[in-house]
Parts: sequence; C-alpha cells; structure tokens
Amino acid sequence: MNLAALTTEARNSRTEHIDQLPTLDMLRLINDEDAKVAAAVTIVLPDIAKAIDAIAQRFNNGGRLFYIGAGTSGRLGVLDASECPPTFSVPADFFHAIIAGGDTALRKSSEQSEDSPEQGAADLAAAGFAQNGNEQDTLIGIAASGRTPYVLGALAYARKFDALTIALTCVPDSQMAGAADISIAPITGPEILTGSTRMKAGTATKLVLNMISTGVMIKTGAVYGNLMVNMQTTNAKLVDRAERIIAAATGVDQAAAARLLSEGGTIKTAIVMQKLSIDRHAAEAKLAAYKGNLSALLNQNL
Repeated sequence: MNLAALTTEARNSRTEHIDQLPTLDMLRLINDEDAKVAAAVTIVLPDIAKAIDAIAQRFNNGGRLFYIGAGTSGRLGVLDASECPPTFSVPADFFHAIIAGGDTALRKSSEQSEDSPEQGAADLAAAGFAQNGNEQDTLIGIAASGRTPYVLGALAYARKFDALTIALTCVPDSQMAGAADISIAPITGPEILTGSTRMKAGTATKLVLNMISTGVMIKTGAVYGNLMVNMQTTNAKLVDRAERIIAAATGVDQAAAARLLSEGGTIKTAIVMQKLSIDRHAAEAKLAAYKGNLSALLNQNL
C-alpha cells in the first residue's frame, strides 16, 4: 500500500493550525484527539481476546511470546517485554522483544533498519524463534503502518513453523494483516502531527500490548483476584507491596504477612501456608501440583 494512502499518514484537518493556538488550546486539542484512542481499541477487543486465549494456550504448552518492530513500535515491544519478568516472575526468555537496529535503536533512531525484510527474518531466527522444540512460540509483529518490510520479513519467517502470528497495526486491511493468523488493528486515524505515529498510534499500541501481556498472565495463573502474586520482591518497595498483597489475600495484618513472606519465601507460598494451615514444604508441593496456579489450587482445596 502506498504510504500516502494510509490513514496514519493523512493530514488531520482539526490540527492544521495547531501551531497558531495558545498553549492551553493546543493541549485541549491534543487531549481531544488522544481521547479517541480508547474508543478505537474498544472496537478491536474481540481480536485482542482471541489473541490472548491463543497465546495463553501456547504458554501452557511451553511457548514463548516474541515482539518485533521498528522505531516507536519496536521500543513499545521492548518496554512491554522487559516489564513482564519482574511483574509476573516468568523467565526472561518467555517475553522476547526484537527491535530493528538492535538495542542501540532504543536510544538512537535507526529508521533505515526497518527497510529489510531479510534482516527481520534473520533477527528472528537468531533469537531462536520456534527452534529447539519451541514450536508453540508466538510472534506479534508491530507496525502502525502495517507495511514495515522488517516486520513483514519476520512474519514470513514465523509462518514457516507451526507458530502463531499476530499483526498489531493501526490501519485497515494492511499487508501485515494478510500475513498473520490474527490481526489487531485499532484505527486511530490521522495523527495530531502528520505522520507522527508515536502519538495516537503509539498510545493505542501500548494499550493493546498491556492488555495482551496482562491478559495472558491472568489466564495462565500469575494473578490471584487482582493481586500480582507472582511479583518479584527485589527492593524495599516491592517487599512492602508483597506484604500488603499477602495481607489482602489472607486477612492477616501486615506484620503477620511479613512473617509469612519470610517463612514462605514467595507471595504464593505464603498465601497457601496461611490459607491451608500448612508448612512451606507442603505449600510448595501443592503449588507445583497446580503448576503455580494459585486460584486453581485454592478453589479446589478450600
């Protein structure tokens, strides 16, 4: 598709004179445009749900989730992937993000890197996608335009395997949509600044990625109610949060929750110890039997 024909490249008639507005009016206009993003994401919720269910099933069978993109899209993928291991205590390689140009592109623009489909395929292969028994892997290709060659090359490579492919774009009927098993396309329309997809399209992308990673973790048992029971306790703030999570889940005060955390070593173990009145060894054995799914364990044993 010709770039000029993309909605993300169109000129926004509402902001044609934004450079002449008083600052507060300028901000109101930007805010009005940003308010449209959530509505665009609402329309594609069924597609997001389909993706979450499919990824969760593959996670339960040992699969991993890969993100690939260029520029803003690639950076958003890296951001989401990097936050999941400490939030949900999953192995670092469960969420793997690749950006065109490599890690230096996180800080320094490397737009020319996005023009090579061969490099996209090569980078995905080098990351070990769908190799060595990992046929249950999933690839999410991210590009607001839906036509980035680097991402298209990666999607084509992924389709050679029994992997799941998902296209996350912000335009209708894109090339990437046709190259993936599932298409998620919140249509955010012309940008506030013509072609600056770090704005509305970037916001929509971030919302969708948040939903996917959080939804998959909920579906695979990393959450109890709305509590992050898989969270790592790697600093004082997180230890305090962990104690409050244990207190909320069990009804004990924070001092007792602190003792339970110290004795159990992890939030989940501490909760099981208190809820089932058992010691750490027995709690860990029960969690292992339920593959770490605290909700499933307690629903069956209380």
